Amino acid sequence: MNGPFGLGTAPLGIFPDQVDAQQAQRCLERAEELGIRYFDTAPFYGAGLAEERLGAFLAGRDGLIVSTKVGRTVVDTSTTVFDFGRDAILRQFDESLRRLGTDRIDIVYLHDPDDHWAAAIDEAWPALAELRSSGAVGAVGAGMNQTAMLHRFVRETDMDVILLANRYTLLQQYEADELFAACAERGVRVVLGAVLNGGILATGAVPGAHFLYRPVPPDVADRVARIEAVGRRHGVPLVAAALQFAAAHPAPASVLLGAKSAGELERNLAAAAHPIPAAFWAELRGLGLVGADRPLPA
Repeated sequence: MNGPFGLGTAPLGIFPDQVDAQQAQRCLERAEELGIRYFDTAPFYGAGLAEERLGAFLAGRDGLIVSTKVGRTVVDTSTTVFDFGRDAILRQFDESLRRLGTDRIDIVYLHDPDDHWAAAIDEAWPALAELRSSGAVGAVGAGMNQTAMLHRFVRETDMDVILLANRYTLLQQYEADELFAACAERGVRVVLGAVLNGGILATGAVPGAHFLYRPVPPDVADRVARIEAVGRRHGVPLVAAALQFAAAHPAPASVLLGAKSAGELERNLAAAAHPIPAAFWAELRGLGLVGADRPLPA
């Protein structure tokens, strides 16, 4: 994960009606051209479609880091299956190898084991550890939308990396502090996902916006509108502030960007490099919209 940003491939699989194979390929190619070297995927993203599209892109390429996930799959448009049993984990891993066209995967995460702690720790985790020992996997971890169980995994296993989604953002600034501290203490790398909180930090407080994949609560909409107002005074787009805030924390080794197209990826990376004056952050702090102790971009 040699760089602040990686590419999350969920949109390339979950939205096949919006993203055809050619568009997905161009998005992946453009990511490589723009210096992205870390690509995250999962069987859940389009019933294996994201993995297949990433695998087609990876053919003949070296030097890229790939992560996928086990434990959660989608078998059709309405059925999601969670299975953290040992046999299921090994079978899913083999299926991912086939779709990705490889015999080794750099990182494998347990995918959202929120309601499956016993199976995840007793069966799935030992299976991943064995795959790591065999060399079939470089690093193992868990990816979740919560901090408590990730913290427990970090304390009770020797996992290498976590993927934390939706819990360290411009709108959620303190939930991950204890988890980040535990990761630093135990040498566990951190990847951040969903730093735009499911859309609202990209779209702003507009009708139809989503926060954590649900309609936006009034207090969140008000907070976003206040941040946007400060941004307008300083010429700072909301998405630029959100991406740079997340990337400024010293804990993450990488921040995942999701994109449906090369153009969307280009816009996100441009926002991540957009100049932000110190006065913008100072005003947010003065209004209580950014914590006084939160790390900020240099």
